[in-house]
Amino acid sequence: MVCDTVILTAPTGLHARPAGDLVKLVKGFTGSTVKLSVPGRSVNAASMLSLLSLGIKCGTELEISVEGGDEQAVVAAVRDFIASIKE
Repeated sequence: MVCDTVILTAPTGLHARPAGDLVKLVKGFTGSTVKLSVPGRSVNAASMLSLLSLGIKCGTELEISVEGGDEQAVVAAVRDFIASIKE
């Protein structure tokens, strides 16, 4: 298992459009399980409803954990995607 952290800097937080794009990205990595965590709660990043249930706001530190194939590359891709969200 590989873990990393990223801070969401999008002023509007993680809303439906970027959450849907994140789910598409995660589902593209077959053979890997991706979890996104905030303090006290962890969800499967392949579920849009689970992601939205976290209520992630601007400035929230997220922990990304990946288990499965090519863990380093998956963590880097998810981290970079979250860091690039601007809307």
